[in-house]
Amino acid sequence: MKLEKQFTELVTGHTPPLKAFAMKLTRNPEAAEDLTQDTMLKALVNAEKFQSGTNIKAWLYTIMRNIFINNYRRAMKSGIFNDPTDDQYFINSSSITHRNDGESNLVMKDIEKAVQGLNDKLKVPFMMSYRGYKYDEIAQELQIPLGTVKVRIHNARKALMSKLEAYNPG
Repeated sequence: MKLEKQFTELVTGHTPPLKAFAMKLTRNPEAAEDLTQDTMLKALVNAEKFQSGTNIKAWLYTIMRNIFINNYRRAMKSGIFNDPTDDQYFINSSSITHRNDGESNLVMKDIEKAVQGLNDKLKVPFMMSYRGYKYDEIAQELQIPLGTVKVRIHNARKALMSKLEAYNPG
């Protein structure tokens, strides 16, 4: 019971940075509050999945990002989409873009294939960065210098841009 209380205190101690991250994702105070609460609840319910010694902040951010993405996908499937754009020009703009799911799926498969084709030395830090880890957290986790992390992520991006240049207009 004492361990559960310590974990609860550890998780709730990260509420302010989680709220800030939720605001960046949602751009809506009410939605950010809901996302923060959902994240806290999921973290507490899944406390046994947290591995001691793991970066709790990164773990919580990953939970939040996954909840946000799942909620977004659910909203897109149901046709409910909250656009926080205040500028009506963008909403009423005549330059409407149409989404082609088939093409999007092909692009995603090409991106996934390009990422999988990366050398593990580049792929691992790149994917950790993509999942929300900060460079210093990646360096600590992989036990390599911070500069090496930056170089590897930069090189991974360059390699991906090269592999995917067919999608780069211009």
